[in-house]
Amino acid sequence: MFMSNEWHKQVSTLAELKQSGWQSKSVKEELRLNLIARIKEAENLFKGILGYEKTVLPQIQHALLSHHDMILLGLRGQAKTRILRNLINFLDEYMPIVAGSEINDDPYNPLSKFARDLIEEKGDDTPIEWIHRSYRYGEKLATPDTTVADLIGDIDPIKAATMKLNLADESVINFGLIPRTNRGIFVINELPDLQPRIQVALLNIMQERDIQIRGFNVRIPIDVSMAFSANPEDYTNRGNIITPLKDRIDAQIITHYPKELKTGISITRQEAWQERDNVLVHIPEAFREILEFTAFEARESEYIDQKSGVSTRMTITAMEQIISSAERRAIVNGEKETSLRISDIYHMVPALTGKLELVYEGEQEGVISVAKHIVGKAINRTFKNHFPDPQSKDEKVKADYKAILDWFNSGKEVSISDTLTTKEYQKILSSVTGLEDLVKKYVKGVEKSELYSWMDLALEALHQNSMLSKQDLDDHTLYSDMLGSMFSSISQNDDDLEDFDI
Repeated sequence: MFMSNEWHKQVSTLAELKQSGWQSKSVKEELRLNLIARIKEAENLFKGILGYEKTVLPQIQHALLSHHDMILLGLRGQAKTRILRNLINFLDEYMPIVAGSEINDDPYNPLSKFARDLIEEKGDDTPIEWIHRSYRYGEKLATPDTTVADLIGDIDPIKAATMKLNLADESVINFGLIPRTNRGIFVINELPDLQPRIQVALLNIMQERDIQIRGFNVRIPIDVSMAFSANPEDYTNRGNIITPLKDRIDAQIITHYPKELKTGISITRQEAWQERDNVLVHIPEAFREILEFTAFEARESEYIDQKSGVSTRMTITAMEQIISSAERRAIVNGEKETSLRISDIYHMVPALTGKLELVYEGEQEGVISVAKHIVGKAINRTFKNHFPDPQSKDEKVKADYKAILDWFNSGKEVSISDTLTTKEYQKILSSVTGLEDLVKKYVKGVEKSELYSWMDLALEALHQNSMLSKQDLDDHTLYSDMLGSMFSSISQNDDDLEDFDI
């Protein structure tokens, strides 16, 4: 392990490196030793990775301690790439190489012809360069057009012509991405997308730890820690991982979506853009719950293809959209602050529709209807986390909702426009008898800035439980008595029939 951030500045030649006492080690041993040191210091090993503390992260540590190459297998939006990019933090901060080397040649064990020739010529005066660990990480998204030359290397005829060298000269090799990450970590994302014949080219690296360049009877021993990511759905949609390669990957680690509501809330809070420049948007905790329950409901819905998964990116973009809805309303009304409303929640539908893969039944319903259905279920699920079930047979519970329902039964309605000012919004909700009392009874210590958001939530939940009628009319929502609405609908149908001559 490297001694200090400044020490490397004092070493610039091979002789000074030898005198410093620096010892070379394999990249996997380096990862292992630094991981052990971090564990002993009780550090947060994977910053920003939430929900995997007892599942995925321990398995990754076991793989690193075992000198193993690994693959992270999971559906989209499960932080696979972010985890793999975190592996760089287990490398030494700086590492010495032969100055000018393309493949990070170890000064004690040079591989390339360039480094060997330079050391033979200059000996202990060979210049040493120190590279930061950020330059020791390579990554390639597997695409169908990826070639062996991209990953491993090939002969460069232009270099041969320019340098007037024979094509059999080792100097005309153009190294690929993996050799250029020698003594580092190389990651291939979406491995099944890599053509089988290209996957074959990785076999030597995974087992014999060397590469072969076309046209050269030479094997170059590359020191690299390999890691991969893959989506199991890709196995059937686009390709597969060839069996010999799967056999050479030491550890297969399964990722997953957040298992607990609070984990999902923490991820969205961490990742979403919530602080806006000119408008302060208050976000009641219940609205964060609605957002995460939307993802939970989607991952359980019979309308959605569960093999494709529901990415955590959905809740992140949805949060940003509902905040933008509130922000736009505040700007229109010239207000400096506002709170989220139920109408804002439904404005996240465009963030959902592009991320939901529907099965046949879902396609019959339509993606917008499916999205609204899921949001409605999430609202109801959240409401019942804080309030008693409105459909309960308990007389005490019925009494909690009686005043509200009686108010609507008297023929009164609530019409809430998407762009109502805060004062108008609060006035309308305050007019509903019993609504404020219900919220204050079950939401202890509710702040005034969030009180009316809770009242809005209660009205929507009563609709979700078929106790209030709701009509979405362009840019506003109308709540009314369920029975009165039914009679009104029947009367309207009768009027329509009278228009026909029978």
